[in-house]
Amino acid sequence: MTIQNKFGEPVFSQQDLVDLVMSDVPVLQSKYEFVVQDFDVSEINQRLEELGSPTVLARPQDLSMTVDEFDHRNQQQWYMPKEYRDLDIAAYVLSLCRSQEQLQRVGQELLLFQERELFDLLKYLKYLVDVMQENRIVWGVGRGSSVASYVLFLLGVHRVDSMFYDLDPKEFLR
Repeated sequence: MTIQNKFGEPVFSQQDLVDLVMSDVPVLQSKYEFVVQDFDVSEINQRLEELGSPTVLARPQDLSMTVDEFDHRNQQQWYMPKEYRDLDIAAYVLSLCRSQEQLQRVGQELLLFQERELFDLLKYLKYLVDVMQENRIVWGVGRGSSVASYVLFLLGVHRVDSMFYDLDPKEFLR
């Protein structure tokens, strides 16, 4: 039975993790970090490396941080190709603008994204949209408050032109 910590992460017992490692589950071939209950993870990590999964780690859960600290830490760890990590997302989005009005709106939104340290999220969304387009994956028109962002519209995350409908970007980034 899987339990979750206060951050919503599944927490594995030693036996659960051993069973998972021995089962040859495909997740062991990708970047994944297992959160474990109170036991020494060095032996498990050594076994994972022997199985050829050096990017998979087991780590003890750390409940000393706050949920906000946990969220901030995770927002700094987007797994994407280097070309996207190095992308000047502000310059890229500004280059998509075709009018002075669009430049002003995008500039205003980019300041809001920057204040919240969300540029890495924008880079990841650019990567995600590119991957979905390359693989002909269909996604929705847009949902909720995200459609208030013209930057997300330009990136292709949704298909609702928030400038046309005069949607306030602050509705998205409150």
